[in-house]
Amino acid sequence: MRERLVNISVIIVVIALAVCGTWFFMKDNGEVVTGTKKNITISESDSINEAVEKVYDAVVVVDNYSRGRLTGYGSGFVYKKDGRHGYILTNNHVVEGADEVKVRLTSGEEVDADVLGTDEYTDIAVLAINPDKVTEVAELGDSTKSKIGDTIFTVGTPVSQDYAGTVTKGIISGESREVTLDNDGQEYMMEAIQIDASINPGNSGGPLVNINGQVIGVNSVKLVESSVEGMGFAIPIEVATAQLDKLEKGEEVERPVIGVSLYDVDNIAALYQQGIRLDDSIKNGVVVNSVEADSDADRAGLKAGDVITKIDGTEVRNAAHLKYILYKHDIGDSVKLTINRDGKESELTLKLTKKLGD
Repeated sequence: MRERLVNISVIIVVIALAVCGTWFFMKDNGEVVTGTKKNITISESDSINEAVEKVYDAVVVVDNYSRGRLTGYGSGFVYKKDGRHGYILTNNHVVEGADEVKVRLTSGEEVDADVLGTDEYTDIAVLAINPDKVTEVAELGDSTKSKIGDTIFTVGTPVSQDYAGTVTKGIISGESREVTLDNDGQEYMMEAIQIDASINPGNSGGPLVNINGQVIGVNSVKLVESSVEGMGFAIPIEVATAQLDKLEKGEEVERPVIGVSLYDVDNIAALYQQGIRLDDSIKNGVVVNSVEADSDADRAGLKAGDVITKIDGTEVRNAAHLKYILYKHDIGDSVKLTINRDGKESELTLKLTKKLGD
């Protein structure tokens, strides 16, 4: 009996020591730390699901066929619908060279599309499909109200048609970027929105969309240098839609041409070969190498050797920038040229009467 009581006492002491030891090691700053079961709710406060749903079914895959074979594809989106057509915006280079164009809807159905009009300079094309096939029309926004750091997303078909309807999210990384492009050896400049969302082959022509589900740009892989990673560019929606009335009617978009050949002021080798020497004070502009007879430049009084430094007070950086400024004008407009001739500055008024192709 006594032995049994001793055993019970030992057990009680051991349990007491264990409890005290546990309390000692769990004590932190004089407080007992215990595990507490909590119900944790995780909320996705920055989800863009609602914005995506507003535009998703307006996005299409644009297939470029030549001689019955699929030769390329891109993206596009329905921006308008009336009794005759569903109207789709895409890039010019997506449909360039096609003798047949088809679009695939989010339902998977493929329908025929007509190319109503294209503009090589802005890289925009307008397509038309049967309006009965349109289930969603994208809402167009205002890119000028967007700010650096704003959340944006794209919808398109990157890399492969197996990934149609892919959504990528990012921010606006830069506003009003002036991107220089080369087209058959001719450089020209375009205004673009810089983003950090992934833009891959097949995304071209798809919408750049703000957090409210409004389209603020048209994505273009053509604006991305292959050596640059993590940078995407989109054509501002105001630029993309500036000539829609003409494109929808199949009319030509007229770009002014002034009738000169030019060299950039920093093209030292070319200027040397032509025997042209510039004053050291000239840091920007373009040098007139030749002037076509009876051209707008000729009638304005431009001469070989003149340096065009400004147009309407805006400094001209190079030949591509000069075109960029001129292409904002319509045929019939007049512009004020600031020139340097033989070291003296003067102004000329040039009226734009001729267009490319005249």
